[in-house]
Amino acid sequence: MKKLIIGLLFCVGSFTVCAQSPAALIPAFKFYTAQNTGFTKAQIPKGKQSLFVFFDGTCSHCQKAMTTIASRHKELDKINVYLVSLDEFKTIDYFMSHYGKALIGLKNVSLLQDRDRVFIPLFKPLKYPAMFLYAADQRLKIYSSEEQDISKIFSMLKS
Repeated sequence: MKKLIIGLLFCVGSFTVCAQSPAALIPAFKFYTAQNTGFTKAQIPKGKQSLFVFFDGTCSHCQKAMTTIASRHKELDKINVYLVSLDEFKTIDYFMSHYGKALIGLKNVSLLQDRDRVFIPLFKPLKYPAMFLYAADQRLKIYSSEEQDISKIFSMLKS
């Protein structure tokens, strides 16, 4: 009986997670920089597309995705890029130095920590890596959690 109840709860929980839709508009949020400064939606520069990449430093799919994104960093120069993780900055820095080195120090790229654990309930990703491309009006253009969709995201940067 106990196994049946646990199984039922797991199924209901799995359905709820799969049924959620990604945030259609950039939600109000607060993340943190390495300097422990808060960063909110109000600080996003206006008139540009914004790419949010939610990653975990130990996720092999995130590592592959970040390597691909970093290799195409020149195509990101006209958009805002926000790399967000639940990890501590020690892990984020290690991850970036190994998989996203070309993105480090770029003026339009921000490394952010989600220490209050709000990304998942606000943006509603399905899994890592979660990539959200928002138009200049902050409406969702494309969402994907599949590393093979990175080329689709980059093609949408031009539209």
